[in-house]
Amino acid sequence: MSLQINRRFFLATAAAALAAPAIVLSSRSASAAATTLTLGHGAAPGNPRTVAADKFAELVKQKTEGRIQINVAGAETLGSDSAMLTSLRTGALDFTANSQGATSAIVPELSALGLPFLFENTDKAMAVLNGPVGAELDKRFEAVGVVPLDWWDNGIRHLTNSKRKVAAPVDLVGMKIRTPADPMTIDIFQALGAGTEQIAFGELYIALQQGVVDGQENPLANIESSKLHEVNKYISLTAHKWESTPFLMSKIALARLGSDLEAVRAAAKEAGALQRKLSSEKAAQVLENFKKNSAVEVVEVDHDAFVKATASVADNWKKKPFGDFVAKVEAAARG
Repeated sequence: MSLQINRRFFLATAAAALAAPAIVLSSRSASAAATTLTLGHGAAPGNPRTVAADKFAELVKQKTEGRIQINVAGAETLGSDSAMLTSLRTGALDFTANSQGATSAIVPELSALGLPFLFENTDKAMAVLNGPVGAELDKRFEAVGVVPLDWWDNGIRHLTNSKRKVAAPVDLVGMKIRTPADPMTIDIFQALGAGTEQIAFGELYIALQQGVVDGQENPLANIESSKLHEVNKYISLTAHKWESTPFLMSKIALARLGSDLEAVRAAAKEAGALQRKLSSEKAAQVLENFKKNSAVEVVEVDHDAFVKATASVADNWKKKPFGDFVAKVEAAARG
């Protein structure tokens, strides 16, 4: 069972560590006390990301024989995904299971994984990430002080809204759709004719409830665990993109692990395998539940129409300064 941590405790601990690093280091070197590190994420209880984060904490303690302990803070306890990335880079946070959209702000090339209709499933995405594409991303992360430990799954994303059935792109015209602060997702929905607005995930339920936006897009597991279907009746199976959940470690934390680094890496991989398995199972289970739920309507869409309407997105991204990498990802996925 992982330890839990709240924002006040986290900030106080981080401040104390920054104010007196010499005292902290000397006390550690003089005793066999466990090194305690913090993992933050934004998922709700019951989400596969949450389960895997807790499993990671358990595995680290087991594999290091208690020398390393992980405090887990979920449900945006430590702030938004973007805020946690900032904390990660400064060393105030040690690990985060973050979102692809937020993370692309520090490594723009990561957005290429979210090209519309690029991956049919997680297995195909992982085959690409386990090759040269993943190795190149590792280097780009390390350049900004972050170490990828694994690529967890954020699933295939679908559209929900409170207004009407969306079965074709024309049905989206005039709607305002919440997207994460991810340029790729914004481009996809603007290509589909929708207006977009960026709202923190923790504020999304209320924004939908109050009509600030008409709809949103997320994997089915996220829609269910955050109860977004309570305020968005229509669930359109657009499957417009796949996204990763980058599991990241601060370079500053890496320096504190010493000989336990490989045990932590192994724990991240093992927890990641569990997370991807649970994510796949959860998506199938949630879809079945939604189909049986008379309070929501599951909508099959005109897949070819959505593919055609978003075809320009990949072309435009290949014109960016890192367009060669975008083309490399696309070629690896299609190959």
